[in-house]
Amino acid sequence: MVNLALGYGAAMVLLGVGGYFGTGGKSLTALIPAVIGVLALGCGWLARNERLRMHAMHGAALLGLLGFLGPLRVFPEMLTLAMGGVVLHTAAVVAQAVMMVLSGIFLVFCVKSFVDARRGRAA
Repeated sequence: MVNLALGYGAAMVLLGVGGYFGTGGKSLTALIPAVIGVLALGCGWLARNERLRMHAMHGAALLGLLGFLGPLRVFPEMLTLAMGGVVLHTAAVVAQAVMMVLSGIFLVFCVKSFVDARRGRAA
């Protein structure tokens, strides 16, 4: 799970920085995925310590949840774009869709890991 958190963090940093510079650096909000990614990288780094692992991974899961829920406000634009329609800020909608998918996948793996860990402690 630690490596997954580090990979998720790196992917989010790349998404944020790529989105920011890919659109000409016009909006600082394009860096939001990068901020989530840096925090996830920090959680992954902290989780390498056995004593901090549980708390750090719960923090990383919270970041995944925020990364999934945050873009929900533009979900109608995502659907419009997916159906071939036109939206005002295409790059922003695509970046938020990618963030939502990456975060959702990461969150599913986090929940599965937490359930497996609880079952392992119970056994």
